[in-house]
Amino acid sequence: MFDTRELGRRPGAMKRLTRTVEAPQDLGIDGVVGVPEKAPLVLDLRLESVMEGVLVTGTARATAEGECVRCLEPLALEVEADFQEMFSYPDADDRSRSADPVDDAEDDEDRFFLEDGLFDLETVLRDAVVLALPLQPVCKETCAGLCSECGIRLDENPGHHHDAVDIRWAALQGLVDTVQDGEKDNMGGAEPGVDEKQEK
Repeated sequence: MFDTRELGRRPGAMKRLTRTVEAPQDLGIDGVVGVPEKAPLVLDLRLESVMEGVLVTGTARATAEGECVRCLEPLALEVEADFQEMFSYPDADDRSRSADPVDDAEDDEDRFFLEDGLFDLETVLRDAVVLALPLQPVCKETCAGLCSECGIRLDENPGHHHDAVDIRWAALQGLVDTVQDGEKDNMGGAEPGVDEKQEK
């Protein structure tokens, strides 16, 4: 929770602060990459008082962990996420509310409110950090990945290869072997029909 009471409700009042907090649970893309729970999350914030509430602008920095999608090795990467959110006073915009209470309820679902001058950034941070994470993290851009045949890391074995045999040609290869074996058997005698022509 962050306290805005020092700002008062004077539009234009501003306050900057830097704070390190513990990362909440499940801050990331499940099974791919994320910021570990309770890892340090550094926040640089600017709180600005406006007519409707407090405008919070900031940057979150943390170290995310996961594994490379190419070689499956563990990796750590620095993530930086910018965000901006309005936290409204509970009594703000009373005059501008529509006559339709259903519309008001839908608007309230998309808004964040101050509670006794305090606001909670967890939801805002979660959205910002998750969007800043790569969907396919790699240990390095040039990572060659794993061999599709045996799974060996290609970065550690740059000359690694297998003699490729295309299974689509395997049946024909067997036919070629049979023909070659037949030719070897016939090499000892004349071709069939040659003697008959000579006799005529």
